[in-house]
Amino acid sequence: MKIQLVTPAPLRFNNGNKITALRWAGILKKLGHRVSITQHYDGKPCDLLIALHARRSYESIERFCNDHPELPLVVVLTGTDLYKDIRIDANARRSLELATRLVALQKLALAELPKRLHSKTRVIYQSAPPVRNRAAPWSDAKFKVCVIGHLRAEKDPLRTALAARRLPAASRIHVTHIGRALDDALERRARAEMKRNIRYRWIGELSHGKARRVLSESHLLVITSRMEGSSNVLSEALASGVPVLASKIPGLMGTLGNAYPGFFPVGDTAALARLLRRTETDANFYLSLKTACRNLSPVVSPNRERTVWSQLLNEIKA
Repeated sequence: MKIQLVTPAPLRFNNGNKITALRWAGILKKLGHRVSITQHYDGKPCDLLIALHARRSYESIERFCNDHPELPLVVVLTGTDLYKDIRIDANARRSLELATRLVALQKLALAELPKRLHSKTRVIYQSAPPVRNRAAPWSDAKFKVCVIGHLRAEKDPLRTALAARRLPAASRIHVTHIGRALDDALERRARAEMKRNIRYRWIGELSHGKARRVLSESHLLVITSRMEGSSNVLSEALASGVPVLASKIPGLMGTLGNAYPGFFPVGDTAALARLLRRTETDANFYLSLKTACRNLSPVVSPNRERTVWSQLLNEIKA
């Protein structure tokens, strides 16, 4: 098939949507399809449109359906779609109806959709190729904590830095934060935080490969998001054997499971500080995080993601 994959985010920026779009294009090409990635549906002939974002891609979705009502359309649901837009935006809800298939990135997404749409929804967990964990031993003099996320409100990006302030002087924790500033006020706060907080370093945006290397050299990843549809960096951590502390939101629970031991309440600085301290001082707790993440690594296997995409495309062609 000739497939057009629409993602509204500019591909010149490193973000989750870009990583997802490029990975899926690679998967679809390996399955024998021709794939182009665009920001908007360009009207060129194709056999299938895959659109990321029910709301932000609505114009492309509407145009494609008007031009080719007989052709299949896959709409991929993001965090803002699931936990904000489909509740308040008519265009986002209309995209759900127009789609031949809906794709969610973790199993708890189904709870946000009307039951009548469940039969056409498929869950495809985001995959990541394994990268060897290069972290120093847990008892090393420096305990490396990584935060990977752009500076924008939905990511609650400075929560880990604020929690690190509360750690005792004996703590070995050092936080490295990777991500581009998308908010001027948050950039000013990050720069000010580095001046007052010796445990926190914001290094800005890195290439995807360099960010993965920093992750692989870390003892711990912290995800503090207030809203996620899923998380590429979570998949990368699971694939690399890096333990995770995560805000307890559906977009992360849908991959990690309700019983995961490393959750903390959204925005709870004190709770995160306690978990950070526990990870660097309690070897058994740290091992429980590593074990839980290792057990989840098959969920983010590239082979699994490719198989589910193949099954979905076969359904559409049938």
